[in-house]
Amino acid sequence: MGYAGVRGGQEAIVAAERLVAEARFGGGSGWLELGQITERLSAAVDRVMGEGGLWAPELAARAFRQAQGDVLEAAQLLRAHRSTLPRLGYGLPVGTRDLRAVRRISPAVRQPPGGQLLGRTTDYTPRVLDLTPDEQLRTQRPARSGRGAATASPRTHDAIEPDAALRAEGLLADRRVTTDPDPYDITRAPARPGAPRSARLSAMARAETGSLTHLWYMCSRAPRHDGPEIPLELRRGRLPLRVRHPHTGRPVVVAAARVTEARTVRPTGRPRTDGTRFDTGYGLCFGENEPKALAMAGLDLLVHRDPHTDRLEQKVLIALDGPEASGFLEHLKLPHYVDFRSTMERVQAVRAAAGGAR
Repeated sequence: MGYAGVRGGQEAIVAAERLVAEARFGGGSGWLELGQITERLSAAVDRVMGEGGLWAPELAARAFRQAQGDVLEAAQLLRAHRSTLPRLGYGLPVGTRDLRAVRRISPAVRQPPGGQLLGRTTDYTPRVLDLTPDEQLRTQRPARSGRGAATASPRTHDAIEPDAALRAEGLLADRRVTTDPDPYDITRAPARPGAPRSARLSAMARAETGSLTHLWYMCSRAPRHDGPEIPLELRRGRLPLRVRHPHTGRPVVVAAARVTEARTVRPTGRPRTDGTRFDTGYGLCFGENEPKALAMAGLDLLVHRDPHTDRLEQKVLIALDGPEASGFLEHLKLPHYVDFRSTMERVQAVRAAAGGAR
């Protein structure tokens, strides 16, 4: 829809597009290379891939550059591009035991099986703005980590996971079901309340990070919930993608995607009466995005405990999609002449009727 009622509407639209191009390609700074974006702005690239629902670092960096740093717009560009790609096959199920972890912590257990692996994180350093001059930063090289430091080589954790110990003692509620054998494909069928757990997890995996975190915080802080959940395990690393070879039929690894995984627990108190075990929540998302994985696990747990309170399941399935929400906002900027004229006439009619009644 164009601004047809405005004098020179088409010319104005072309001029607006020209201004966008000048902002993208003009200026006195050097051209922003894709490698710079993927390496220096990896957190933003991971968010674009997660919310766009496509693991493609170079395409996500290209979308981020085109959107001039707007993560939501970049996710929309990536999702639109994904919708044009042919579906060549399906990946085989992969267990997260195959995750090659570069970071693995357990806030609930001091010495978990397999040990703690801090990895790269700013959790233990103050949030202080670095005002070091650029000339010095360009020549600065980080000190090499010593042997056994947190930058150890990635590894899989074959030891027993923290939740397995609780399960062995009968302290963990079993959430496995037989009614949801295959993952729900939210890209082909809309998910509505009453959908299986895989649909909720898929919706949260590509939800807008800020909205997801806000919904989790708002619900978890409600008085009816007796205390916050406790993370059993938080991991980051690369998870292999396996497909079946078209000629031999054997599974082959074709890629390895960065993911973040979280498991949280909460005692089964309210609203159910069973307080002898723990409920568990799960989160898995693209990239290094620990806040999203933790909030996802928390919401997964809250929906399972009380799906109808505050229409939480509906919000998880419908209200967290960033491109959809931003698209609704964007459409408000398009011409609404007829709508406004009709509304104004109704307001005028009501005002006239009210004045006549007096």
